[in-house]
Amino acid sequence: MTNRRTGGKGGGAAGSVVVLGATGFVGRHTCEVFAAAGWAVTGIARTAPVAAAPYEIVPLDAVHAGPGRLARVLDERGAEVVVNAAGAVWKVTEDEMMRANADLVRRLVTAAASADRRPRLIQLGSVHEYGPVPRAGITEDIPTAPITPYGRSKLAGARALLDAAAAGEAAGLVLRISNVSGPGTHRASLLGKVAHHLTTSAPEPLRLAPLLAHRDFVDVRDVADAALAAAGSAASGRVVNIGGGRAVSVSSLVTRLTELAGTAAEIVEVPSAGGRPPEAEWQRMDITLADTLLGWRPRRTLDDSLRDLLAHTRGGADRESLSRAFRVPPATMAVSGHR
Repeated sequence: MTNRRTGGKGGGAAGSVVVLGATGFVGRHTCEVFAAAGWAVTGIARTAPVAAAPYEIVPLDAVHAGPGRLARVLDERGAEVVVNAAGAVWKVTEDEMMRANADLVRRLVTAAASADRRPRLIQLGSVHEYGPVPRAGITEDIPTAPITPYGRSKLAGARALLDAAAAGEAAGLVLRISNVSGPGTHRASLLGKVAHHLTTSAPEPLRLAPLLAHRDFVDVRDVADAALAAAGSAASGRVVNIGGGRAVSVSSLVTRLTELAGTAAEIVEVPSAGGRPPEAEWQRMDITLADTLLGWRPRRTLDDSLRDLLAHTRGGADRESLSRAFRVPPATMAVSGHR
């Protein structure tokens, strides 16, 4: 049976998409963007949400489902596109990261190859797949040398799709995404932690490691727009950077979040043990290819993203409360793991 629900106007669907990790931070916004564009959307999550959604969500533990089970879901839903927004980063072991971020992609590639209609695969990757980079724009052709378990597991997942595409066994793209902000940001992330502190009138100061890094940030809704653009592209077997296109001082970002919150909550940077500061991380994604290949550029400003993050957190729908409402452990909902 094919799901013919649409979230757009008109009588027919623009296409049929299956989104893995549909109740997570990035996955939820991805479902909403595809539905608004008129696609028939099926979300996949470990447990169906308690709250109603304007699209169908199939309860399935994709991380542990075999290729045959995944293929049956794709056939039942008539999937033309699959967006993999599932994964793990927060409060999980390295083995769990590898199962969720790499093994799942391998099984998804196998499932798609055996489906009645081979769907286009969009893998949501991470800037952490690159590892440390020089102070220049991160282009898609620089060598990958991730130094974290998360980065290594995401790179293994990306390679599973890229290798299959090179062998003619799959079609699709890897979107390598910078640090993601916006409404629903996970409370375990830096911005989520700060937003929660600023909106709960916490009596004690929030203590953070020195904020020395410069990182690239992109709004979660712009990421969802990029997934939609990738779904409609004919390009295959390539990596495409998705980010804000500039390196932002994390310290200044926290200061701006504090200003927008308009509260007196205190945030303190605690010097590193031994008094020796860590090496400052620096990131800036070159997003030229995304514009050229997909016609995509970010539309939301960082101020837009931070304001909506604060409003969402004040409304009690932060990441932790969402995971309780959907009855899914936060670790499994850390979709795409963007920090």
